[in-house]
Amino acid sequence: MLTDTHIHLDLKEYADDLPQVLMRSENQGVSRWIVPAISSANWARLPVLHQQYPNLYYAFGLHPWFLANETDQALIELELLLQQRPAGLVAIGECGLDGAIEVPMPLQITMLEKQLALASQYQLPVILHCRKAHNELLRIVKQFTLPRGGVWHAFSGSHQQAEQFIELGFKLGIGGVITYPRAEKTRKAVAKLPIESLLLETDGPTMPLFQRQGARNEPAYIPEVLAELAVLRQIPPDVLGDAIERNVEKMFRIPCVE
Repeated sequence: MLTDTHIHLDLKEYADDLPQVLMRSENQGVSRWIVPAISSANWARLPVLHQQYPNLYYAFGLHPWFLANETDQALIELELLLQQRPAGLVAIGECGLDGAIEVPMPLQITMLEKQLALASQYQLPVILHCRKAHNELLRIVKQFTLPRGGVWHAFSGSHQQAEQFIELGFKLGIGGVITYPRAEKTRKAVAKLPIESLLLETDGPTMPLFQRQGARNEPAYIPEVLAELAVLRQIPPDVLGDAIERNVEKMFRIPCVE
């Protein structure tokens, strides 16, 4: 049994065939999913999805790409939801910093800091987005005590960058990027990093795997990511998959599923 630890099943790209997407996923041995919200508009749907699919867990957060549509009221609503701790909630996110978009960095930093403070207060892991902002993100994260750590999602950095976050209690979301031969830096890093620091993800519907460009990404492809990671680490896929599932259960405190 495997888990897709970062899959946006609440988005419109899956609206027409979500049951079929999950069936294909389960047929490939991927029977658990974690859905991080990207905006407050998505929050109400996530507990409903968990009720429909009990192995679908979720996170509430505010993604840097969509902050122009958010107000301080969203942060008030977020804290109210965290106080209620609805069934299926396992993290805060997706939040973080993106240095390649037009959303002002001061706004991104303010909203990230407030979400990190909530993660600390409510003792939940945080799911981080990071693009062209590694040093700034690291600086900010170091300012907070995060008892549950979190995940650097869609990891595509170097071994040194990974170690800096691992030291802070973070795990690394490993996805389709490692299936691209040109991603030499990241492939070398994931081959050597501690197994205890790794998670599997697709980040569907985007971030397609190598030779699947142009197609919708979905959780049924997690075994392909695992297979590539197993080759890089020279470990049998089933052994590696079992070890990574233990990481999932430790990070998100969700029940073991056989």
